[in-house]
Amino acid sequence: MSAAQAEIRQRLPHRYPMLLVDRVTAVTPGRSLTALKAVTCNEPWYAGLGPDTPEEGYGCPQTVLVESWCQAAGVLATWDDPNPDVLDGQVMLFGGMTKVVFHRTVLPGDVLEHHVTLSRSLEDTVMFEGHSLVNGEPVMTVDRIVMAFRPAGVLRPAG
Repeated sequence: MSAAQAEIRQRLPHRYPMLLVDRVTAVTPGRSLTALKAVTCNEPWYAGLGPDTPEEGYGCPQTVLVESWCQAAGVLATWDDPNPDVLDGQVMLFGGMTKVVFHRTVLPGDVLEHHVTLSRSLEDTVMFEGHSLVNGEPVMTVDRIVMAFRPAGVLRPAG
């Protein structure tokens, strides 16, 4: 089973410039997911780079790599119950992460392959582990990411 952009948008509230999952290539609901993110030099974090920027200056920010991987985890977490409307239903919240290791710089032209495994699910909290590859080589390892789901109504200010 796989998912194109329209199906991803049915599961995540993110949009340009922060929708960081291009395609889901494999999913086993409730268990695992593989997703792709093509890194291009047209992304906003590269806009301020000048003509003298060395190649290492084009490294994709590590926060963006983590966010992209977490969005892939979010697609897996909402696969059976999609709700991209953050004003209604359940809102997906980032809870925390442990032991995220970056193995090498990711550059424009690289295609990230995120591998996400659901390791534990406790009612409204889910835990994931996995890694990201470029051309079969590890670029990031994730020991644990925690997400929580909360009703949108309790997250809005009173009154």
